[in-house]
Amino acid sequence: QVQLVESGGGLVQAGGSLRLSCAASGRTFSSYAMAWFRQPPGKEREFVVGISWTGARTYYADSVKGRFTISRDNAKNTVYLQMNSLKPEDTAVYYCAADNLLRLGVGDYEYWGQGTQVTVSS
Repeated sequence: QVQLVESGGGLVQAGGSLRLSCAASGRTFSSYAMAWFRQPPGKEREFVVGISWTGARTYYADSVKGRFTISRDNAKNTVYLQMNSLKPEDTAVYYCAADNLLRLGVGDYEYWGQGTQVTVSS
């Protein structure tokens, strides 16, 4: 079992930055691939970025490449999402997810956090 708790969301102006954190419980955090998804208002949840359990592999959605960076600290059981050059279309609830493999689908992940709201004003 893995429990995930996101933090770091908030209101920011376009062009600004935020850093999200996802703290995981459980001794096997380091064996899980981690990902961030987001759900904009009125839309379906979508993949943003994922990282393998070693941190050696990452995969970014085209919409965030060059602006967002995922990282993980297995000693702290935490995964981070650094978001720079934020745009109004980045406004969404951001969710952290964990599973055995790094994949792109919402249905591929067994464990989810409760989400944190990110709002980017124009």
